[in-house]
Amino acid sequence: MSIVNYQDLKNKVIGSKVSKPLSGTLSGHAAGEPFDKHVYAELKKEFPQQTFRQYEYLNDLYSKNPKVITFQERLNLFNSPTVMFLLSRGKQATSKWDLENIFEEKQNDTADILVVKNDFYEIIDIKTRNTSKKSQPPNIISAYKLAQTCAKMLDNKEYDSFSICYFGIDWKLEGNFLVCIDAHSVNLFKSNPQDLYINWAAAMQIQFQVDNLEQNFEGNQEEWARQYLKHFITQAKRRAENMIEKFVKPFEKYV
Repeated sequence: MSIVNYQDLKNKVIGSKVSKPLSGTLSGHAAGEPFDKHVYAELKKEFPQQTFRQYEYLNDLYSKNPKVITFQERLNLFNSPTVMFLLSRGKQATSKWDLENIFEEKQNDTADILVVKNDFYEIIDIKTRNTSKKSQPPNIISAYKLAQTCAKMLDNKEYDSFSICYFGIDWKLEGNFLVCIDAHSVNLFKSNPQDLYINWAAAMQIQFQVDNLEQNFEGNQEEWARQYLKHFITQAKRRAENMIEKFVKPFEKYV
């Protein structure tokens, strides 16, 4: 299921331009943020009441339920425990939230953009790439966080309440503007989970270029979750064995 028509979104974004960051930095978050906000604005035009930044959604949800004030009560406002896990803030921050202490954007929020319609949550993460430079695949999502998400999906039998999508923008510098020359969209749950690369040395991050992620998985979301967990367990066991072989066994004789 998808709320957003990504082909239409691509048509709107390709050829568009945003101002070069004032900092002069053309990498990482500084370069990506203007396009992130641009895509958000386009979706806001089409879905004005359903499109949010993650922190906006939480502020909206809590402000509409002023009598719900405890941490657990606020978590129960989500119709999906799995979505709650992905989107909610920590216990202290959630408990202290009020209209005088609302949430602000955090760079590590799961969703750059959130489109919510008919109790379905489309989580969208924007990835940008400077086509004039060779770049390593970006960090996508914590492999451990994704494993936790899959476990919650299976525990709660939630397979049709949310999606995780990545929208990639390729850009080049033209004068004082960054110009989008191509765009790509993928659904994480349509990738082959056993092919996902986990970089254990980079905070256990799954890494891929959006345009290189195959969309050939033919199973349902429950099957995806089970296959990903099998992949994660296999990789984690291999990592643990390598750690013991390299960092434990050479030194055991000394203790």
